[in-house]
Amino acid sequence: MKKLFLASFVAYSIDKLIAAFKLVPQNLTVAFVPTAGGTYPEEKRGFVAEDRGKLVEKGFKVKDVDLKGKTKDELMEESKGVDIIFVAGGNTFYLLEKAKESGFDELAKCLVGKGVIYVGSSAGAALAGPDIEPVGPLDDPSKAPNLKSTKGLGLVNFVILPHWGKEKFKERYEKVMKRYGKSGYKLIKITDEQAVVVEGNKYNIV
Repeated sequence: MKKLFLASFVAYSIDKLIAAFKLVPQNLTVAFVPTAGGTYPEEKRGFVAEDRGKLVEKGFKVKDVDLKGKTKDELMEESKGVDIIFVAGGNTFYLLEKAKESGFDELAKCLVGKGVIYVGSSAGAALAGPDIEPVGPLDDPSKAPNLKSTKGLGLVNFVILPHWGKEKFKERYEKVMKRYGKSGYKLIKITDEQAVVVEGNKYNIV
């Protein structure tokens, strides 16, 4: 049964992750994918470090797995023995571009099918849906000049829209809802403290 935890900011909701799947962090290895943060200057990637830091703080064994410049075979090797794939935040379009270039899009589906838990934070959460197109007004598609398709991983049939309710995203969210509110995409808006827990074909917001 597939298991996913899709959040705006896992650092703020990590206790919900542990509780949702009754995890024992000390027994689990996490493949931490920081790739989406690569479009930001280093001094502005604090959100990625915060997510990673929380995992370490809770006792998870964390290994970094960057998608940039990797092949699918290399990623398969790096992902051996992991219990959780954690895809951190940043630019969703850049993340998808690197996921497709590296074969991570296929690998992630394979691993989730084998019982590995997929955890997505912000961009990582949006990536799990059928398409990232509705995220456009919240993000900067120009950061992924080689991206040919906005089709996501398709692990769930809805699109996560993170950071709902934050003042700085207010105007961008108005654009999203105006453009995609009646588009046929199933949109789920979550605040920084919320997450969507998926087990099999069922999900609930925590």
